[in-house]
Amino acid sequence: MPPLLTQVARISDGLPLVASQTPSPGTPLTNQHQKEAKDILRKITTGTPTKMSITSGDMVFYYMTRDSLCFLTLAEARYPKRLAFLYLDEVCDMILSELVKEFDNNWRAEVDKTARPFAFIHYDPIIQRKQREFQDERQQRSKLNDDLSEIQSIMKKNINDLLDRGEKLDNVQNISQDLLKQSSGFKWGARKLTWQARLQQAAPIIAGISIVGFVIYVKFFW
Repeated sequence: MPPLLTQVARISDGLPLVASQTPSPGTPLTNQHQKEAKDILRKITTGTPTKMSITSGDMVFYYMTRDSLCFLTLAEARYPKRLAFLYLDEVCDMILSELVKEFDNNWRAEVDKTARPFAFIHYDPIIQRKQREFQDERQQRSKLNDDLSEIQSIMKKNINDLLDRGEKLDNVQNISQDLLKQSSGFKWGARKLTWQARLQQAAPIIAGISIVGFVIYVKFFW
């Protein structure tokens, strides 16, 4: 069963911009569902979580926010959570792509100045096509497998990065130990040179004192 209700709204005030419904004979959409969807969209702000699921009886609302817009869908409780968010993510990409295509970089201004609800209802066919994609069980499994494969690839990359970072840290540690040993050698060498310089400076004085002492000894005690 695909998502039954999909809405895109403005986060600042919850104004619905586009909505699409795919009611099922076994699970019809009710006025209560519509009211709950409206209440959820009005409560979402820029400070709320960017992604969340909200249970309503045997149904679940899923929403995600991106670029000052909120994307919300309603599905049966048995519908896979990962698939619901994957559906919202793809709807989000398509709607944002259409906004950029229609209004270029001014799409945010167009969204902000819109005062009429469902002003972008002409995007409904786009959502309908995406809903049909998620209705086929084989495509659902394929999308989940692709999503899991992508997650695994990201995890492998992160693990490899951590391993490389660990090797680099080991190299840094080895280098630091070598530097400590070298610095100890430099310190001993510096001390040795300092003593040699002092001896060289004191040598004439010591020699002079020794000669005077020798002369005195010969003159008075020899």
